[in-house]
Amino acid sequence: MHRSIVLWSSLLLLCVQLCAQEAVVNPALLKGPWSAAWISAPQAAQRDYGVYHFRKTITLNSKPSKYIIHISADNRYRLWVNGTPVCSGPARGDLYNWNFETVDIAPYLQSGRNVLAALVWNMGVYAPVAQVSNQTGLVVQGDTEAEKDVNTNPSWKVYTDTAYTPCSIDNGRRLHSYMVVGPGDHVKAAAYPWNWEQTAYDDAGWPAAVSVTTPQPAGSGSDNLWTLVPRPIPLMEEKPQRLQKVRRAHGVTANDDFLTGKAPLTIPAHTTASILLDQTFNTTAYPELTVSKGAGSSVKMTYAEALFRNYKKGNRNEIEGREIMGNYDIFEPDGGEHRLFRPLWFRTYRYLQLDITTGNEPLVINELTGSYTGYPFVQKARFSSSDPSLQDIWNVGWRTARLCAGETYFDCPYYEQLQYEGDTRIQSLISLYVTGDDRLMRKAIHDFYCSRVPEGLTQGRYPSNRLQVIPPFSLYWVSMVYDYWMHRKDDAFIQQYLTAIQGVLDWYEKHIDPQRQMLGPMPWWSFVDWNHAFPGGTPDGATDGNSSVITLQYTYTLQQAAALFAAYGKPAVAQHYSGLAAALNKATYARCFNTARNEMANTPAQNTFSQHAGIIAVLAGAIPQQQEQTVLRRVLDDTTLSQATFYYRFYLNLALKKAGMANLYYQQLQPWRDMLAIGLTTFAENPEPTRSDCHAWSASPNYDFLATICGIMPDKPGFAEVKIQPAMGALTAVSGTVPHPKGDITVNLKRTGNNGVAAEITLPPGLTGRFIWHNSTVPLKAGKQNFLIKN
Repeated sequence: MHRSIVLWSSLLLLCVQLCAQEAVVNPALLKGPWSAAWISAPQAAQRDYGVYHFRKTITLNSKPSKYIIHISADNRYRLWVNGTPVCSGPARGDLYNWNFETVDIAPYLQSGRNVLAALVWNMGVYAPVAQVSNQTGLVVQGDTEAEKDVNTNPSWKVYTDTAYTPCSIDNGRRLHSYMVVGPGDHVKAAAYPWNWEQTAYDDAGWPAAVSVTTPQPAGSGSDNLWTLVPRPIPLMEEKPQRLQKVRRAHGVTANDDFLTGKAPLTIPAHTTASILLDQTFNTTAYPELTVSKGAGSSVKMTYAEALFRNYKKGNRNEIEGREIMGNYDIFEPDGGEHRLFRPLWFRTYRYLQLDITTGNEPLVINELTGSYTGYPFVQKARFSSSDPSLQDIWNVGWRTARLCAGETYFDCPYYEQLQYEGDTRIQSLISLYVTGDDRLMRKAIHDFYCSRVPEGLTQGRYPSNRLQVIPPFSLYWVSMVYDYWMHRKDDAFIQQYLTAIQGVLDWYEKHIDPQRQMLGPMPWWSFVDWNHAFPGGTPDGATDGNSSVITLQYTYTLQQAAALFAAYGKPAVAQHYSGLAAALNKATYARCFNTARNEMANTPAQNTFSQHAGIIAVLAGAIPQQQEQTVLRRVLDDTTLSQATFYYRFYLNLALKKAGMANLYYQQLQPWRDMLAIGLTTFAENPEPTRSDCHAWSASPNYDFLATICGIMPDKPGFAEVKIQPAMGALTAVSGTVPHPKGDITVNLKRTGNNGVAAEITLPPGLTGRFIWHNSTVPLKAGKQNFLIKN
């Protein structure tokens, strides 16, 4: 919070751009203890809820051209230099991988007196489940002797902020749902140290900070509270984003002027008012409320993806007879001018409701805007087709993917903000295809690697301060490494995970039922899909033994692992995995495939059947090749099968591609069209009624439009060659561009005649491949090429 918001938006954009510049860490700081100290506030309960302000004044003889610092905190921090916001962090990790940011603050410094100011907070027992923590702390380390004056030690001053208390701590109970994103902020302006981050603020009465411990990088130290590693991803994006509409108001007359910045809105004294605002699309942002006067008033800000009627959502555009329910913040103005409330953490919302009560003084709302935030993905891919409605699916899918990507991938930004392998595999492929940026995927792979439990499995979600093991998600982690191998030439990165991959697969091997040659009873949570026929998402046979779905996911993964180990000089391991997959496939097919129905049962009892069993059977190669299309026809046509939700439809499409039926994909998009028809502006977790309105596993069309309809796929590991095998379905024209490490791959296709195609393909320098259309194959070379295939 700070009083003046003049030019705030442009300053914010500038600081994000400057902070994003690459700054190299002094190698000495990665080899041994730092000269700075972790610091905290004296007499503070170090593991309890608390908000703290730290300041350090330094004097410079001249404005430097470079001034690199490294900064981290627990739980989190926001840094200002001379009153300008510079960066926030640290990127979420764990105590073994505690990230620090490296920033060149020279652009913010001046000759003479300079002030570094850091807001640090610890949510204590109210922290998000995604937040790992040890205790409250801040560390700032100058890169070299030239920057040592900024090092944290007792020369820094600290103020314990009593303005903050946690609120909205019962979200799960009120929403009848699992919600673990942390508390809201209840802030009393009268207790807040306004302008504390400004250079002119007088901190003479603040006490000195206390040293906690010596900072240690990975590979150093013997009593570490945090083990520091360089942040592997860029800083988060922030950009101004205005709310769009006042949808209704009670107790006061309100129009859109205060949202556009044209005019303030005054709430008279002794008034109770409610104003419902509509962003018109789902977003992740820091709401920023600027008010004047209003001593004795209270403003409650409630955030929601949709409005409710009897806990049900309905059409997301409709408000009549519906109420807002969600997490919230509370701000109590003190009568000052231009007081800015911004929560400590971003909020997710389409709708934002202000519930205001005023005392003896009117409250002036000068402005209410937002600062959109997320991972700074840049869309480089393009897609268009003869069906313009696909563009709506593309745009909403990309918004969904963006809102589910921050310092980690999120399953959903509103309820959990947790990184799960099942979701993340799909999200990573979307990121690779739409942006070419693999950094968040690399971080996710490593996060899960660091999550492993003694049994050898990865945790089902990570970072997390609560243990959750989902064994099938450990298999998806192996698939993620395989996906990365197929799309990137990065041997050293991949090879560090081979031992852990063996640990996952060996755990499964120990659970094979030797008599039936299928997986036996499985501990932990064997989640597959939020299917109504799968209690808790767990298919038949998972807990009591002989699940075809999970056995075949294991064999699918064994084959991917075999390719990895063969590529990295471990042929014996590769052969073992290939042989094991073949044996399990043979036994599962013999015991679970119902020849009369041409369907794969969920267990050898053959009393329940699902789309999932048929889908994964095809992917795993358990179905003889000549039967694959027949089986998938049954998967698509037999409505008595328990149905795959949006999530598992990603695997349905992979199976269609494997069986040579990818042209059916275009017909499978009705669930996404249905979501658009009920006003969703991001794609939901599940078919109605759904909990989350924004779930990235449902954004898979942004991958499939490029990988299936345009048909752009790696043909060799590292994307060393490309295979373009379009599946246009009923479309008459498609165009797509995918970023490749060597440059863009561009496809322009038009149907000709009954079943021909006119193709224009452009490959970047150094890339070759092949184009497949039905039974015709055309070799591809670097550069642009045009050809006509007549069938």
